[in-house]
Amino acid sequence: MKHGKKYVEAAKLIDRAQQYEAAEAISLVKKSATAKFDETVEVHIRTSCDGRHADQQIRGAVVLPHGTGKTVKVLVFAKGTKLDEAQAAGADHVGGEELIPKIQNEGWLDFDVVVATPDMMGVVGRLGKVLGPKGLMPNPKAGTVTMDVTKAINDIKAGKIEYRLDKANIIHCPIGKASFTEEQLEQNYTALMDAIVKAKPSTVKGQYLKSISLATTMGPGVKVVSNKY
Repeated sequence: MKHGKKYVEAAKLIDRAQQYEAAEAISLVKKSATAKFDETVEVHIRTSCDGRHADQQIRGAVVLPHGTGKTVKVLVFAKGTKLDEAQAAGADHVGGEELIPKIQNEGWLDFDVVVATPDMMGVVGRLGKVLGPKGLMPNPKAGTVTMDVTKAINDIKAGKIEYRLDKANIIHCPIGKASFTEEQLEQNYTALMDAIVKAKPSTVKGQYLKSISLATTMGPGVKVVSNKY
């Protein structure tokens, strides 16, 4: 794959063979963000888990102290007083059964996170084939299946992100924007890593995190020291 001039220049700042401490890696990532838009800073964590086993799955959520820099649209499935509560808490879309055909047949997906009260999961379950592959299915572990819709919405709007293993047992998460200060990115990175370390399955032996890299949307990857996990 041929990279542009800016990418090649940015890549010269980074020693591909070296693992950097988080603070230095974040500094390099910020310097290598050369796109005309405010790039997202992402963390990619390769684990030694085997997600095919239920007891080695990792899934959860964490509120980043400085948010992700992205405005998140929240859809809430609820009924009765919970509909009003969700609206009052600032949900972007609120509804029930009537939203199913809109999502299923019309392909409406103008939302980033779906929250549902437990009594609506029977209805939301019918959207499994649409929401599942996009990682939008509400899940109790991520705090998106709950009766406390106000807290769920507040957390999401404040910068709550979900982390989970993909098919290759890697976790991909945003920790902010290239325009964030190094301190903000470092604090967000620390919050995410603390949560992932706490989520280590007890059945995983030896080194838990095989490799960690930081990168912006268009920039080269920077390896972060991972042997302390």
